[in-house]
Amino acid sequence: MEMHHEIVRSLGTLEEKVMNVLWRGGSFSVREVNRILGEKSLAHTTVMTTMDRLFKKGVLSRTKEGNAYIYRYAISRNEYQRRLVGSTVSKLMSKTSNAAPVLAGFIDAAVEMDHENLAKLEELIAQRKRTDS
Repeated sequence: MEMHHEIVRSLGTLEEKVMNVLWRGGSFSVREVNRILGEKSLAHTTVMTTMDRLFKKGVLSRTKEGNAYIYRYAISRNEYQRRLVGSTVSKLMSKTSNAAPVLAGFIDAAVEMDHENLAKLEELIAQRKRTDS
C-alpha cells in the first residue's frame, strides 16, 4: 500500500466536530451540520468557513445543489489517522540519523494505551514483510 507523505495536520476542535458528523456517513449542507452540532453560539458563517477550509485541505468533497454546497468526507477517519501518524513519524524521522528512538517512542505510546497493541503491531509488521517480499 502506498504511503502518502504530504504533511497532514491535526484537526482543530471545530474541524474535528464537523468531521465527526460527516464521518458518521451521509452528505450534509452547512445548515444541516450546524443543526446536528447543536451549538447555539456557533454562527452559520463559522461552520461554512470551517467546511470550506476542510474542502480546500482535501478532507471534504462537495457538490453544488441549488444555492448550497453538499459536503461529504473525501477520506475516511481511518485514512486520515493513518496519514496523520505517517506524516508525523516521517517528519520526526527525517530530523534524525537514528530512527530507533522515534520508533521506540511510537511503540511505547501504543503499548501504554493498550497492551494488545503490541500484538497488533507484530501482526502488521508480519503482513508488511509478506507483501514486500
